[in-house]
Formats: sequence, structure tokens, C-alpha cells
Amino acid sequence: MTENLYVDLSVLQTVPSSNINRDDTGAPKTALYGGVSRARVSSQSWKKAVRDVFKQDNVSAAGTRTKTAATLLAKELQARDSSLDDDAAMAKATEVFTSAGVKLNKDHETGALLLVSRGQIAKLAQYALDNEELDKKEVKKVLKGDQSLDLALFGRMVADNPELNVDASAQVAHAVSTHEVVPEYDYFTALDDEQGNETTGAAMLGTIDFNSATLYRYANVNMNELAHNLNATDAVKGATDFIKDFLLSMPTGKQNTFANKTLPSYVMVTIRTDTPVNLVSAFENPVTSKNGYVEPSIDRLETEYARTQEYVDQPVINLVLGKADSTIGENVANLSELLTKVTEALAKAVQDENTND
Repeated sequence: MTENLYVDLSVLQTVPSSNINRDDTGAPKTALYGGVSRARVSSQSWKKAVRDVFKQDNVSAAGTRTKTAATLLAKELQARDSSLDDDAAMAKATEVFTSAGVKLNKDHETGALLLVSRGQIAKLAQYALDNEELDKKEVKKVLKGDQSLDLALFGRMVADNPELNVDASAQVAHAVSTHEVVPEYDYFTALDDEQGNETTGAAMLGTIDFNSATLYRYANVNMNELAHNLNATDAVKGATDFIKDFLLSMPTGKQNTFANKTLPSYVMVTIRTDTPVNLVSAFENPVTSKNGYVEPSIDRLETEYARTQEYVDQPVINLVLGKADSTIGENVANLSELLTKVTEALAKAVQDENTND
């Protein structure tokens, strides 16, 4: 895949009273944008939510981010060779990671979290068992191949050895509210069930910070980079899986307290060949309304999309879910149809390019 190909995801989602992503004080994260305070959900928080869905839906799509990669490898070595005791397996695992330039401390842990796929651990184990002398280049090759979808999408940084770095193929923006948000808090008390009405006052009291907002969420996927990390065929499926799980996932902060799981009100998926475009500038001037924020936010977003077309090439396709009378793209009836059309468009782009080659 040589021609540039990008997938833009623009999502509007209303979240009721909630605290899905907290700062160091326990309050919902915020951002100052357009001169007013906005609700904010960090990109890391939503990527974690996506990775959690990967783990639930498809084990092979999710890698393991851990400091104990050597322990994972040692267990895999023992699973493949029962003659290895704990010490021998850990010694072999330590040798493998050390040969790749990854430093381990006395507890056999890496200095920072390391994202590894199950395929990488399996192949490292087999390579170590098949070869008494380890080839550093081969070990590094294994650690760069067989990437899980989350590794291929979100990348990996290895400070000990930059050769093992994986460039991310997806970018996820911090979600921000399309309007000004005023923080609120809930004051609560609790009584002791055993004491009943025999005592006065509360056994427990406290406060929980929260807000409610209509969020603009944005992400993009560089299909060339994703194909480089995986392959062209898996990249198409991986991009579609990412779109689905990005739309349906939500960070779980205080979810038991607020039961705030919602679904997007509006989704726009744009496949481009020139450059990704974040449409957050539609809300630099905050939306004001006494009758809800979703509808005016949709109008703002579609107006901004039309404006950006003065600067960029005509997209391969622009799909809209959530506004049946949209005039800026092709309307789809449901998520299934959206994913089908994205898959078809990406597969055709890959096929056309292979034909031209």
C-alpha cells in the first residue's frame, strides 16, 4: 500500500451525569477551549476502553502491557518444554530479552511497561528452544512481527532499544464538550443499617464531582502504517474492528455510581487520500442552547466539514450515521451498514492499488 489513505472518525456523544475520567483530585477532567471550560476525556482513557473491548471480543487483537514480559515468556517456555524448572525458564527468558537490548531489573521486570503480543511471546519461546545461541537480529525481528491489533494501532516505545519501537497507526484526540461545562458535585450520606433509628447523624458522608456533556470525539487511522504493521488484508479488518469498538466503548470511571453508558448520537466516517482532518474547530465558539446540544452540534459539525472541503481533496467516501437528511455524505441506516461500507471502500482502495502496481 503506497498511496496515502486515512480514515477519519468524528463522533458526537451525549453523556449524562458522570465522572468517566478523573484528574488527580477526583474531579472530571476539563480543558479550556474557546475561552470556556469544557468537559474532557483523555485519549489514553478511551484507548484503554478500546483495548478492553479487544480483549473481550478477540483475544488475539489485544496484547499485554506489562513489566513482567520475562515472566510471560518463562511460562510459555515451560508450557512448551516441561523439563524446564522455574529458574531455568526464567534464565532463558532473561537471556532472550537481554539479547534484544531490553534491560531487566533484579526482579526480572522491565523498567517501563512493555506492550507485547501473544504471538510474539509464543514465537520468542519457540525460537529460544530451537536455538542454543541467540541471534540478536532474529530476536528483534520476532519482537517487531506478529503484532496484535492494539500494538499495531497504538504503537510501542521501548526506551532501552528504539529499534523495537512501533509507530502508531491511529491517533485518538482528547474528547471535549461542544459547549461550556460547569462542574457539579453530589453530596451524599449513608446510615448504619444495624443502628437504624437509634442514633442521629450519618455513619458516612462525602461528595462526588461530576458533569454532563455532549462530547466531540475524534480519531484517525493511517491505513498505510497499519498495513505496514500488519498486512493489507488484516489492516482493512483491523480498521473496521477499531471503528466498531471505538464507537461502542466507554471509559468505566464511576460507572457503577452513575450508570452513564450511552451510545453515539452521530457518527461521520471519512476516508481520505490527502490528510486526516480533526473537525473540533466547529466548536471553538461554544454551542449555546436551552433545548439540548446534540442537534446544534450536528449542524456545527456538518457546516465545518463543508468548510474544510475548501482546503482538502474530495474524500473517497463520507458516511453519516445519525442524521437521515444529511447532505454532506452518504447516509447509512445502522452501524452494521456503516461497517460494511467502510470495509468495501477500504478493500477496493487496496485492490485498486495492487492492480495499478
